[in-house]
Amino acid sequence: MTAVRSVPVLLFVVAAASNAYRLHKFPELTAPEPSPYGSLWPLPQSVQVSPVVMFIPPPEFRIVHGEGSTAGPDCLVLQDAFRRYFDYMFDYIRLKDVPAGKTSSGRLVELQVILTSKDNECHKYPSILSDESYKLSVNDDGAVLQASQVWGAVRGLETFSQLVYKDETGAFLINKTQITDFPRFAHRGILLDTSRHFLPLKVILRTLDAMSFNKLNVLHWHIVDDQSFPYQSETFPELSDKGAYQPFTHIYTFIDIRMVIEYARLRGIRVVPEFDTPGHADSWGKGQKDLLTPCYKDGEPSGTFGPVNPIINNTYTFMYKLFREIGKVFPDQYIHLGGDEVDFSCWKSNPDINKFMAEHGFGTDYCKLESYYVQQILGIVSSLKKGYMVWQEVFDNHDQLKPDTVVEVWKEKNYQEEMAAVTAAGFQTLLSAPWYLNRITIGQDWIQIYHVEPTNFSGTEEQKHLVIGGEACLWGEFVDATNLTPRLWPRASAVAERLWSNKTVTSVQDAYNRLVVHRCRMVGRGIAAEPLYVGFCENEVNY
Repeated sequence: MTAVRSVPVLLFVVAAASNAYRLHKFPELTAPEPSPYGSLWPLPQSVQVSPVVMFIPPPEFRIVHGEGSTAGPDCLVLQDAFRRYFDYMFDYIRLKDVPAGKTSSGRLVELQVILTSKDNECHKYPSILSDESYKLSVNDDGAVLQASQVWGAVRGLETFSQLVYKDETGAFLINKTQITDFPRFAHRGILLDTSRHFLPLKVILRTLDAMSFNKLNVLHWHIVDDQSFPYQSETFPELSDKGAYQPFTHIYTFIDIRMVIEYARLRGIRVVPEFDTPGHADSWGKGQKDLLTPCYKDGEPSGTFGPVNPIINNTYTFMYKLFREIGKVFPDQYIHLGGDEVDFSCWKSNPDINKFMAEHGFGTDYCKLESYYVQQILGIVSSLKKGYMVWQEVFDNHDQLKPDTVVEVWKEKNYQEEMAAVTAAGFQTLLSAPWYLNRITIGQDWIQIYHVEPTNFSGTEEQKHLVIGGEACLWGEFVDATNLTPRLWPRASAVAERLWSNKTVTSVQDAYNRLVVHRCRMVGRGIAAEPLYVGFCENEVNY
């Protein structure tokens, strides 16, 4: 049982762990006050906000391609963003309802968006190398958003929308502002698990919206696992026919996946799929005969099955065909191959496995067998011209990884030591260990999330440059469409600022001042983000 008591300024959380109670004391936070940076989230790298205010008349305001921009009306990413952000800023208002006053403080009627690079990537997918930097200027003579590539313009439009606010009369205002901004880390992700519980498309799309509001740029789609196989393969249709919870309603077709990928692209978000083997593959075996290892008991087959069978050629023929299809469906450069939590007990029980190990000189080291399997899969994916991400066990087992492998550190115990070891070996690294948001407590646990520093480990500056970002992971054992959004937001917003903003941005009080407003802004845009503490949002809606 959990006992909770709150006091006005000091919050406590009592959490049960190992049959004992641990008391978590959070920092003192005063009631939210206006921040010198307004409600910007995540905080830009350089911000100068003037007290001088300008009035925005929505009927006259427009977002346009500026003179000299390398993008025009055929840039769908920008055209879609122009429409979205006009609606976000002006609350889907009827133009005749807008107050007419406030002209004495100046008027802003246009935002010019200028792309400067010839390779503005308007018709491409975002990548790990995409340029998300931008400059934003709001002055008497107008507002200008300048970016090299379209992805920076999308991030700048989000920032501009956050600068717009209403006064007590309902008039729309903006302060004169100068911003220079870019992300600290290139990979800023959210992991969604659609195997433990199937997530309807509208939930995934809503999550992509919320990600764009927080300048997160990677959807790590953990699409299949032990429990179900909702990916509908055209090459192997029985995988979902027999492995999904329901083969007609609880699947993702190619059309569904393409919708997610294009929706994400328009928001500057990559979609990286994960197909995790050799463990976490129970659902695969329902639709693919002989894929999993038969387990034995007392020298006889027990009727149960373990990890993927690594000793038969058909396994690798199947994997090549499946990953060839996956590589065509998902355009991102990377596929996440998993490789975590392999239970060796079934392999140990199987006489054919043990014979294979003896023949290959593996002795009784089943990590070597796992490494053998992983090497075959890595070779397959490499032959398909794809890069790969793996969980840290693949590195820990000393598999031969190509130099551009991305290793994701997820084990919370000693994760700083793991980050040091992975980067010392020269591999790009992602951190997710302290950001498993499926773990919940009571109270303002976003503060603990906010305090994490990805480069806080012993290592050289060269090693720390190999940390390319991190991910907030929301595993699905206890999460489905009913509770995903409030469990994820605004806690994931804390991760977003840590991965975007300058390393020196650490004030919890200022973060709280801004995050309270940002959470209300997300609520107003249809994201059911949970409250940080007592209070209300003026734009509350009924869910």
